[in-house]
Formats: sequence, C-alpha cells, structure tokens
Amino acid sequence: MVAALTAVTASAATGTASASASRASSPGRNVTVMTFNIHHGADPDDVLHLERVAETVRQSGADVVGLQEVDRHFASRSDFVDQASWLAKRLGLHLAYGANLDLDPEKPGDPRRRYGTAILSRFPIMNSRNTLLPRSETGEQRGLLEAELLVRGEKLRFLNTHLEDTSQDDRLTQVAAVNAIVNGSRLPTVLVGDLNTAPGSEEIAAMTKRLTDTWPVAGKSNGFTYDSVNPHERIDYVFASQGVQARRAKVLDVTVSDHRPLRVELSIR
Repeated sequence: MVAALTAVTASAATGTASASASRASSPGRNVTVMTFNIHHGADPDDVLHLERVAETVRQSGADVVGLQEVDRHFASRSDFVDQASWLAKRLGLHLAYGANLDLDPEKPGDPRRRYGTAILSRFPIMNSRNTLLPRSETGEQRGLLEAELLVRGEKLRFLNTHLEDTSQDDRLTQVAAVNAIVNGSRLPTVLVGDLNTAPGSEEIAAMTKRLTDTWPVAGKSNGFTYDSVNPHERIDYVFASQGVQARRAKVLDVTVSDHRPLRVELSIR
C-alpha cells in the first residue's frame, strides 16, 4: 500500500560537480547523511525539546537526514506540533514526510494525527512516496519513505525506515518488502533507519545482499547508537548501494533523544 506524501520546500544548497577524473572524491560529489530516531522530540527523561533536535541536525552539517518517530499534530506528548514542518522551516531544508499512523483528530476540525518518518534535505526533492510495510495483527504499522533528490545535477535515491521492534518475523517480512523496492531502481541509493536489530542478525544479512553497511567500512569502535545515555546496541544504520562510497562514519555523542544520531560522509561516483 502506498500513501501519498506532502513535500515542503525551503532553501537548498547548490553546487557543481567537477568533470575531472577525481570527480568521485571532489566536494561536488560528496554528500553527508544522517539517521536519527528523535523519539518525538523528547530526551531520555521524556522532556520535550524540539529545538535541541534542530540544533543537533544543524551542528552535524548533514546534507540529508532521515528522522524516525516524528509527530504531526499527534498527541499532547509533542504539544500537537507538526514537528516535521517545524524542523524543515527552522533549518531551511526541503521535507518529505511519511505517515505510518494516520488517526482522526481528538476534536472535529483539528488536523489529522500523524506519526512516522521524515527526510530533511539541502537538495531539492524531486518526488517522494511512503510505502506501508507488512505487519502482523499485533505489530505497529511501519513504512519505507523514499525521496528522489537532485544532488548537483545528479539523482540520488534516499530511503528511510523504522522496523518493528517486538517481532523478528515481522522485521524479516518488512526487510523483504524493503529489498523489493531497493531492487526496483538502478539509481545510486542510500537507505537509513532504525532497524531494531543487531549487525549479526538475519535481517541485516538479508539487507546487505545488495546494500553495504557503511559502519564496518568507515566507522571506528562499536558504533553503538542505543541508548543515548549508556550506548550498548548498534541498531541504527546507513546502507549504500554500488556507486556510493562511505568515507567516514561517526556516532554523535549527544543525549537529545533516546538514540544517538549516526552521521556518514559519502562520495557518489
């Protein structure tokens, strides 16, 4: 099932790619991406502070960011704020949003209550869509948000997901659905997200049949992203297809959310 998205645009960075033999390593072909589960803007003590999320994204210098657990008028936990649009406007970035939960408002006439994932980008978003992933009867609805970006005249496909946390069977089914979409395009592709599973799992083995886990290539130490106060698990990932090379990966030492952000510097060939 495919849900339509609303794209919000703001200012975007521009640049030109070098036509020399060193094009793949030139600044014009370099892109920094980040994945960040923002826990609806609340810190580990469940204190809401969306401004800190915005500042973390700003200071990271990332060109494209995949956010998970993003509210839009969802509940009192986030003051019914449209967090996706607020962050895009605050940071001056283009936005694509995927609502995995889409509920009636508490009061007639209020905006619908939505919860899902977002992509923030310095580069123009040419088109986007959100695909709802399969789930069991008791599982939470998850999705895969896709955006086609125009990066200095070249197309880049950026995908963002957040897989089920309570069932491996659900995750394996969801990974199969994600892989079918990944395999449907030859564009350079980056997939980010909170996969709720460890690097040695069946889910990651299935995900890396075509995509490369960038942390072993470009990161140092264990790469733990969860939890933010006492990191002991690596469950947040940046994957890259052929034609996209990881140069440097870093987990940011912040406790803005219950997850730490993962930032990866890439070169597009």
